[in-house]
Amino acid sequence: MPAAKSKVLFTGSQGAELAGLLEQPEETPRAMVLFAHCFTCGKDIAAASRISRALVAHGFAVFRFDFTGLGSSDGDFSNTNFSSNIDDLIAAASFLRTNYQAPSLIIGHSLGGTAVLAAAGNIPELRGVVTIGAPAEADHVVHQFACDIDAIQRDGESEVTLGHRKFTIKKQFIDDLRANVEKNVNNIKAALLVMHSPVDNVVSISNAEKIYTTARHPKSFVSLDDADHLLSKSHDARYVADTIAAWALRYLGNEQSPPTIPDVQKGHVLVTEKNHKFTQNIYSGSHHWLADEPSSVGGSNLGPDPYAMLLASLGACTSMTLRMYANRKKWPVENVTVTLSHSRDHGEDCEECDAEHPQIDVIKRTVKIEGDLDQEQRSRLLEIADRCPVHKTLHGKIDVRTTAI
Repeated sequence: MPAAKSKVLFTGSQGAELAGLLEQPEETPRAMVLFAHCFTCGKDIAAASRISRALVAHGFAVFRFDFTGLGSSDGDFSNTNFSSNIDDLIAAASFLRTNYQAPSLIIGHSLGGTAVLAAAGNIPELRGVVTIGAPAEADHVVHQFACDIDAIQRDGESEVTLGHRKFTIKKQFIDDLRANVEKNVNNIKAALLVMHSPVDNVVSISNAEKIYTTARHPKSFVSLDDADHLLSKSHDARYVADTIAAWALRYLGNEQSPPTIPDVQKGHVLVTEKNHKFTQNIYSGSHHWLADEPSSVGGSNLGPDPYAMLLASLGACTSMTLRMYANRKKWPVENVTVTLSHSRDHGEDCEECDAEHPQIDVIKRTVKIEGDLDQEQRSRLLEIADRCPVHKTLHGKIDVRTTAI
């Protein structure tokens, strides 16, 4: 099977060699996704990386690349314009069509969203188009270097500072920002999903309204609530990816179906390799999730590591046991929060260690119980916490019996 991540090069609209990154699941992907990053950003910006990683976990292949003159791509950014960005997207789609499979879904973040609206009509295989925090017209970018407009108009170009980086912006770029959103949106023959935050202070949500009202059905709108423009919070990026994955399945038609969850006997857990590295499929009854290791140790960070799941098991069992006891007693427990960590104590730092066992695994568990409880009730609940089944298992004698098949 293909690697989880593949660095690829392809020729962009201006003949420059563009750097792309293709991320694929181990199984045959549901569909190919083409992702366009925000203005002057790059393919490796946190939001793009997180959304791509989450979509791969949902079974999609995702291709993202640096536009001409940005990131690891060749070319001179000052010679680009909005039209060349659109052409780069069309070139990327052509590359995927020839070497892998044509994109069925295209996603654009910020100005990348405006670009995908314009490019979508030239990619016939598209079933879905997604914009995230996209301006209805690219003119809003001009406001980011408004103080330099006079110099650009007078001299034909000027050096501007965007996000602590310097770029040369030519007059042709300004002229090309006059995009006709109505024409672009009307050319889209795929379903449209518009995602925008009502508190976006870079691109007003009124832009989402204009895109949505201009578009034909089928179309959908999802509010990103308190997310910022760059989706800098990881849970916002994850929510975007989860929502896109669920929405897209309605429109993908004959695309690859997701893998069937195998039958697992009640009380059993099945673990299979996903990418022949660290990523693992875990099945339990009707549930499926991933385990992995962090990127820092060579994993893909697509799920919690084994010790995190061990802590989660104890924490969930503790909370469930406390809730069950409090409800039975009709005690006013409003909320239970359990925080856990794992470490190993060695030698002189370990009171429980002895000569035979020079180190000991330590799980620190903090239980926060909110509610109008007296001290006796709180003390009793802490005793009950130690009686949860997983706690008893960890403190009992465990015999792991392994059979080779």
